[in-house]
Amino acid sequence: MKHEVTVELAGGKRLTFETGRMAKQASGAALVTQGDSVVLATAVASPDPKEGIDFFPLTVDYREYAYAGGRIPGGFIKREGRPSEREVLTSRQIDRPIRPLFPEGFRNETQVIALVFSADKENDPDVIGINAASAALALSDIPFNATVGAVRVGQVNGEFVINPSYTDRRDSKINITVVGTKDGIVMIESGATGVTEEVVVDAIEFAHVEIKKIVAAIDDLASKAGKPKRPVTAPEFDQTYYDALFAKVGDRLKDALDTKTHAKTESYALVKQIKDELAAELKELPEAEQPTAKKKLATYYETLRERIFREQVTKDRIRPDRRAFDEIRPITIETGVLPRTHGSALFTRGETQALVTATLGTNDDSQRLETFEGEQKKRFMLHYNFPPFSVGEVGRMTGVGRREIGHGALAERAISAVLPSEEESPYAIRIVSDILESNGSSSMASVCGASLALMDAGIPLKASVAGIAMGLVKEGDDYAILTDIAGAEDHYGDMDFKVAGTREGITALQMDIKIGGITGQIMREAMEQARRGRLFLLDTMDAALSGARTEKSKFAPQIRTLQIPTDKIRDLIGPGGKTIRGIIEATQVKIDVDDTGRVNVASSDEEGLKKALAMINDLTAVPEVGKTYLGKVVRLAEFGAFVEIFPGTDGLLHISEISEHRVKDVKDELREGDQVLVKVLGIEGNRIKLSRKALLKEQRAKLGLTEQPGQIDDVAASGEPQENHERQERPARHEDRQPSSNASTITIEGGDDFDDAEGDNEGGEEPNFNRADGAPAHAGGGDRRPSGGGSGGPGGARRRRGRGRGRGPGGPSGRGPGGGSRGPQ
Repeated sequence: MKHEVTVELAGGKRLTFETGRMAKQASGAALVTQGDSVVLATAVASPDPKEGIDFFPLTVDYREYAYAGGRIPGGFIKREGRPSEREVLTSRQIDRPIRPLFPEGFRNETQVIALVFSADKENDPDVIGINAASAALALSDIPFNATVGAVRVGQVNGEFVINPSYTDRRDSKINITVVGTKDGIVMIESGATGVTEEVVVDAIEFAHVEIKKIVAAIDDLASKAGKPKRPVTAPEFDQTYYDALFAKVGDRLKDALDTKTHAKTESYALVKQIKDELAAELKELPEAEQPTAKKKLATYYETLRERIFREQVTKDRIRPDRRAFDEIRPITIETGVLPRTHGSALFTRGETQALVTATLGTNDDSQRLETFEGEQKKRFMLHYNFPPFSVGEVGRMTGVGRREIGHGALAERAISAVLPSEEESPYAIRIVSDILESNGSSSMASVCGASLALMDAGIPLKASVAGIAMGLVKEGDDYAILTDIAGAEDHYGDMDFKVAGTREGITALQMDIKIGGITGQIMREAMEQARRGRLFLLDTMDAALSGARTEKSKFAPQIRTLQIPTDKIRDLIGPGGKTIRGIIEATQVKIDVDDTGRVNVASSDEEGLKKALAMINDLTAVPEVGKTYLGKVVRLAEFGAFVEIFPGTDGLLHISEISEHRVKDVKDELREGDQVLVKVLGIEGNRIKLSRKALLKEQRAKLGLTEQPGQIDDVAASGEPQENHERQERPARHEDRQPSSNASTITIEGGDDFDDAEGDNEGGEEPNFNRADGAPAHAGGGDRRPSGGGSGGPGGARRRRGRGRGRGPGGPSGRGPGGGSRGPQ
C-alpha cells in the first residue's frame, strides 16, 4: 500500500516521502521528491550476522543516472561507468552520519543504495539522497537507533536559505550541509568564502530547526508503514575480566601509550608486545577454547586502551603526548623543494608530513564535468594520495579510495575560496598532496601545503589558508577540546572536526559527531579554540613564505590574455580551424578562445609568445575612430585610395583627404604598395573613412608653422625633424603665364623658394616619404622630373615652382597634380 507524507521547510521548499509503490522487496524503500528532483533509497540487511569480524559491514552507494537530467552519457560507451567523484562524496555524506547510529554488536551485512531518477536544475539531489536513506532505514526492519534529517544552508543577502538552488549557491557566502537527529547534530560538511565562526554556528542552529521537521515527517511515515525492528542482543560486558586485565597490564599500557616518551612507531610496537605476551598465555588453554579466548582478549584489550585514553584526557587532563589541550606540534616548512615542478612545499607538523606540488596549465587542461546543470569545466583540482608507507604499513597501490577522494575534496574547498579570478590568473591548476608520514590531520597538512605551493608557483592568492584538526572527548559533564589531534585522539574521541580558513574567516569545515549532548556552547568554544590554532599556523606559514612569488618557474607556461571582438573569433579560428592551427604550428604556443572573445595564449617560450600575440593582433585588430595607423595602399580609384590598415581590413582614403591642397589625380600622390600614415575619421558599418590631410594639419600645428602645405606634406610623411624642411623666407617672384589649352591649369610663381638643402636630389626630385624603402620617387609615381620647366612628364609630374598667394578653381588650397606648390589659378 502506498503511503506518503510531506513536510514544508523554511522558504517554501517541500519534501515528499513516499513508500509502498517501488522496490517493495527491499528491507525498506523510500521515494523522496523535492521540486522535480526524485531519489529512491533502499536499505537491505542480510538475515544473519557475518562471522569472524569485529566491525559493522555497512556499504553505501549513491548513483546519478544521466537520464535523470535528460542526457545520454558521453564517450564511446553510452552507459554509466565507475562512480564519479561527486557520487563518491555523496556516498560518504550518507555513510558518515548513519554509521554511528547502528546498535553496537550488529554485524549483519547492510547496504544502502540511493538512485537519482530525476533531477531538475534547481534542487540538488545529494541532500535528498541523505533524507531518502534515513527514511528507508526507518521503514525497514534493520535496527537503527535514531532517525536523521539533512538540509543544506546558504546565506544570500545576509539571510539563511534552506536547500538553496544552484543559482543561489553561486551567490551564497556559505554552503553547509547539516545532518542531525531530533536531539542534535551528527555531521557537518561545509564550504565558505571566509565567514566568521559565529555565522557558521548560527547556520547550524538554523538548520537543526528544519531537521527536526524532516525527522518528524519520517517518523510519521514509519509509524504508518514501517516494519518491526529485528532484535539485537547487545554484547555483555565482563567487568571481572576487564578488571583483571587492567590490574595485570594497565600501568605498562599507560606507559606504552605515552607518545611523548615513545615515538609513534615505538609506542605501537610496545602496545603490540604487551598484547602478544597476553596472547601467548592463552596457549595453555584447551585448543578448542583458544579462538574464543583470543577474540575476547582482543576486544577487551582495545577497550582498555580506549578507557585509559579517555580517563587521562577527561580526568587527569593530560594528552597522550603530554601537550597542552590547545598546543600544536612542532612545524617545519620548506618551499621550492623540487627543481622541475612549478611550485612545491614540504609541510611537516609533528609526525605528519605532506609533500604538496602545484602544476600550472592552460584551459585545455581543465577537467570537463557532466552535471545536471550541464557540461562544466573545473580549472582547479586538488588530489590527495595516502600511500601505505606513510603509516609504516605494507599495502597494495590500487585505485584512489573513498577516503582519499574525501580528504582531497575537503582541502580543495578550503583553497578554492582564495583563488584569483580567471581574468587575473587564467591558469588551470592541479595540486597533488602526497602524504609521506601520518599521525593525524593529514588533510589539514594538505591545506597548508597547498597554500604554500601555490604561492611558490606565483599564483596570487587572496590570502593564505591554514587548516587545523580539532577533537572532543566527553564523559558525563566533563569534556576536553583538543587542538591538532593525533591518531589516537581521532580514533577514540567523540567528535572530530577540521576547520580551514584565512585570518578573516572559515573557508571549509568538516565535522563528525559520535555522541549526543553537544551543546551550542561547546561548539562555539571549539570553534574559537580552532580559530586561535589557525592564526598560529598562518603566522608560521607567513614566516616561511608570506606572498606569491613575483616570477613563475621557467618551466611553467606563461599566459597572456587578449580580448577580441566576438565577430573576430571566426577570423582567428579560420575555416575548419586552419588559421589558429597555423599560428600554433608557427609559434609552438597553446591558444584558448572562449565565446566571449577572451583569448589565452600560453607558452614557456617568450619569443614564441610574442610572435603569436602579434599574429593574433594583426588578425583581430579593430579600427578605432581617432587613432592613427600606418597602412599600405592596396588599390587606387578615381575617387581615392583603399588603404589596408591591418591584414584583412581596408579603409577608403578619399581624394579630398589625401592632402591639404586639391588633388586632381590620385596617381599624382600615391601608388599601390606605398605605406602611408592615416587617421580613422569614422566607421559606418563595414566602411572605414580615412584621412591623411588631418594628420598633416596636426603635424603643422605641432611644429608651429604657418600654412605651407607643399612642405608640410613632406614633414608629415617622413617624420624627419623640422629643421631639415624649414623653408628660408625669400621674396616671391611673380610671372604671368597663359594657359596652353582650355583645360584647367595652374600658374606657378617663382621657382627658387626651396632652399638648397632640398635640392640635394638629382634633377630637383621631390622625395616621396610614403615609400616603404625610403627611396626618393615622384609623389605621383611617374618618371623622374626634369630640372627644366614645362608640363609634367609621362607620370603627370609638373615642375615645382615657387609659392604664390592666388587661388584658382582648384579650391582654396589646391596643389598641382605633380606635388608642386600652390599658386594662383
